[in-house]
Amino acid sequence: MPSQKPYLINAIYEWCEDNGFTPYLATMVDKNTMVPMEYVENNQIILNISTDSTKNLHVDKTWITFRATFNGVATDVAIPICNVIAIFAKENGQGMQFKTEPFTNDEKPSKSSGGRLRLVK
Repeated sequence: MPSQKPYLINAIYEWCEDNGFTPYLATMVDKNTMVPMEYVENNQIILNISTDSTKNLHVDKTWITFRATFNGVATDVAIPICNVIAIFAKENGQGMQFKTEPFTNDEKPSKSSGGRLRLVK
């Protein structure tokens, strides 16, 4: 059965944006996760994924990808959906928690010639 997780992540994200809240994403970090490692604590990272903080945010059935600035450095971020542990509003903590799942995707994010992330085998 296909995972409901990407649909629920999108729903909470839209609810946050529609109501003026800041959506935050908490994720486990492993070898499949592309994030700035200097911000990882205990193999986890919490990211602001608001429209104001990200560029080209894309959530599909297997990946969350976007570009964000960390300490003045533009960085591509790629998170497997299976690693997401929560999405919530910064202002009130409302959102949803998830269990992590095994990574089963053989596609990995890669930069295209236009600078956008794309999935490659």
